[in-house]
Amino acid sequence: MGNLTVRNLDDRVIAELKREAKQNERSLEAEIRHLLTLRVSSRLRVADFLERSERLAGTTAGTGQTDSTLLLREDRDR
Repeated sequence: MGNLTVRNLDDRVIAELKREAKQNERSLEAEIRHLLTLRVSSRLRVADFLERSERLAGTTAGTGQTDSTLLLREDRDR
């Protein structure tokens, strides 16, 4: 596993991270690791969703699509 050094963090940022770490019953290092992992995995999930959406949209390329606004209005009028 790699190491990371972050320099010149504002003292308020460090204090807030320490507060969150304590609240989550983690060390400061574990809290930062957790936050970085969440951030990266969140972006990966979004990228994966967008890729799958594009593939799905490609399966109906050339097929006429009904405006969803019309479908919603029809459903409400029932």
